[in-house]
Amino acid sequence: MLFFTSDLHFGHDKPFIYGPRGFADVEEMDEAIVRIWNETVADDDDVYVLGDIMLIDNDLGIELWKKLRGRKHVIIGNHDTAPRVELLRKCRNTKVVGYADLIRYKGYSLYVSHYPTMTGNYDKSKFMKNCVINVCGHTHTGDKFADIDKGWIYHVDPEAHDNRPVPVDQIIEDMIERLGDVSSAEE
Repeated sequence: MLFFTSDLHFGHDKPFIYGPRGFADVEEMDEAIVRIWNETVADDDDVYVLGDIMLIDNDLGIELWKKLRGRKHVIIGNHDTAPRVELLRKCRNTKVVGYADLIRYKGYSLYVSHYPTMTGNYDKSKFMKNCVINVCGHTHTGDKFADIDKGWIYHVDPEAHDNRPVPVDQIIEDMIERLGDVSSAEE
């Protein structure tokens, strides 16, 4: 299965990070993210993490990262410094992809990036399979559709999904539910 998430922020001890996610402190957040991830993701699943893996303590961040199940694909975010990226590159089951990637899935095009990116203006007359959906994080929004008025943008921030990685089929289902049944694209 294919999942997406972003902004794990392991070790980031600021209340504006862990508080909106429902945690009393960063330790509780870090522990819960690992537990929830591993309840959701199997060893043979692929997970795209759309930036901002860790802050403050790289050793702690890598220790927690190594506990996460699945094959991890990293999209670089604004807090993913060169030394952090190098640490991630050395981890088993981890591929650092770069700053963005385009994924084709069941005829849908997903442009994955850390930052919200306008891949096209929202146009209800277009079939979803004829559009590029931006899957992103960065903003720490609790609303997966926070930028839908700007284009085909879907947020996978932990705050918007109960701190759980989001399956790709859920993203497509959510977009269809929000925008109408536009899944019968002209191929």
